[in-house]
Amino acid sequence: MSHEELKSCCADAYSKDIVALLLGDSYHPGGTALTRRLADRLALTPGGRVLDVASGRGTTALLLADAYGVRAEGVDYAPANTALAQGAAEAAGLADRAVFTTGDAEHLPYDNEVFDAVVSECALCTFPDKPRAAAEVARVLKPGGRLGITDVTADTDRLPPELRGLTARIACIADARPLDDYAELLAAAGLRTLTTERHDEAMIRMIDQIQARLDLLRITAPARLADAGVDLTAAPAVLDAARAAVTDGVLGYALLAAVKSSP
Repeated sequence: MSHEELKSCCADAYSKDIVALLLGDSYHPGGTALTRRLADRLALTPGGRVLDVASGRGTTALLLADAYGVRAEGVDYAPANTALAQGAAEAAGLADRAVFTTGDAEHLPYDNEVFDAVVSECALCTFPDKPRAAAEVARVLKPGGRLGITDVTADTDRLPPELRGLTARIACIADARPLDDYAELLAAAGLRTLTTERHDEAMIRMIDQIQARLDLLRITAPARLADAGVDLTAAPAVLDAARAAVTDGVLGYALLAAVKSSP
């Protein structure tokens, strides 16, 4: 599968309603509480221009616009997500401070050095060309601007077979990297890591949440799961493997904040 096909596959998966039912509004471990913790590491100021890369249905960008008073701009590969996010901004009365665009994280549709901060939650691990995506973030950040990431971490050599396929890749697991690798990736793009935090317990909570919602939907809406292509036979084994991987330190979740060096 080519890079473009993989990105389309991932974007299509995350624009489906069934994903919202299983993952909740935030689509990532830790939810809005971890988003706020991340935002607090970025020294955001009212009126500042902030980009959310892989903004999904807009939850993070809308929170930043509302709670921090920034001008939040979201970019997502799926047009369906862009439309939903813009609709949510209008419904929340935030359309003047939250704008969403369809675009590619590896070819960001913005000028150089225009953003005060960039955030990306549970997304870098899904990008096929991670160095290119990191370079694009550095390009659009102002000197001294900050990047905040929350993402899946993985010891890829120890991942079990259940967590290596295309489904696992879409679920942010199969192509995740160790935390140190993310920091090195950012450093190569000119972004110096300021702080890292482990939040592995957030991953366990999300796995448990998916299991509970899957069990409920199995009873209340089995046809909806089948129409969405959810494999009810394989899902329990995948969730069990993911839970065991977190417990064994193979899989985790982390927060990372970095800064673009001034010239």
